[in-house]
Amino acid sequence: MSVLVYTESEQGKFKKVALEVASYAKAVADQLGTTVTAITFNVSDASPLGNYGVDKVLNVSNPELITFNANGYAQAIQQAAEKESTKIVVLSSSANSKYVAPLLAVALNAGYASNVIAVPSSTSPFTVKRPAFTNKAFEMLTINTDVKIVGVSNNSFGLVENKGNATAEDFSLSISELGVKVESVDKASNKVSIADAEIVVSAGRGMKGPENWGMIEELASVLGAATACSKPVSDLGWRPHGEHVGQTGKPVAANLYIAIGISGAIQHLAGINASKVKVVINNDPEAPFFKAADYGVVGDAFVVVPQLIEKLKAFKAQQ
Repeated sequence: MSVLVYTESEQGKFKKVALEVASYAKAVADQLGTTVTAITFNVSDASPLGNYGVDKVLNVSNPELITFNANGYAQAIQQAAEKESTKIVVLSSSANSKYVAPLLAVALNAGYASNVIAVPSSTSPFTVKRPAFTNKAFEMLTINTDVKIVGVSNNSFGLVENKGNATAEDFSLSISELGVKVESVDKASNKVSIADAEIVVSAGRGMKGPENWGMIEELASVLGAATACSKPVSDLGWRPHGEHVGQTGKPVAANLYIAIGISGAIQHLAGINASKVKVVINNDPEAPFFKAADYGVVGDAFVVVPQLIEKLKAFKAQQ
């Protein structure tokens, strides 16, 4: 009875969250005195998982599942869980996993805890810690069902190496109706995605217009960060809706979140509060965001950001 972990990938390569959930699953398996089995989809080399505690890999090679499909992936994970007689399934808290988890919970008659930030404080009863009240408090949640599904919050557990060798085997499965068929995917290249980014540089209406976003992109490039924006910015068409972060956009749990020209409406704060360090640059000292910030700079972004870029470039040149 191993712990089963769904490891996300894209174009045959593991995402960072895959290694994080593998690390988490290993920690849970150690508590229970069992092993870790991972399920992958169309991955050519699963050996990296062995460095993060995975003992066995079930690789699904199915042309219908090359692109993400919630129904198909949920069916595959269900069949893997039944094959392994697993009682604990670990996923990330990415958008894809949050689509899969409810379908899987129904199929396995399992309890599901999302956005979990620590290993179980107890395995009997099975109790996990997760944020509550838009990250203003924490709750200890007990899952009483026989099968349990844990969604690990991004960047909460980190990558923990447990070097070993993972045995791999092909996993054959039976997939029924997929529901949705993906015809094509257009993806921006050479850009860090918000979901995978450890650093996010975000900006709001204080930038005054889309023509001024060059310095935001330059700062992100220097830091190796993803770019993001507030809801009004995407609504105005200044930036793509895919960059909108907040309660009604993409959630952010970065190690460093830099907000430039964003006032800090409660909906925005609710979506980014899980970030570990928040830096705010705003010319309004009364901006609500300063109350949530770890570091704040009161100043004109058009003066502060170019100076910050210059200093960062000089610092990196000395490394």
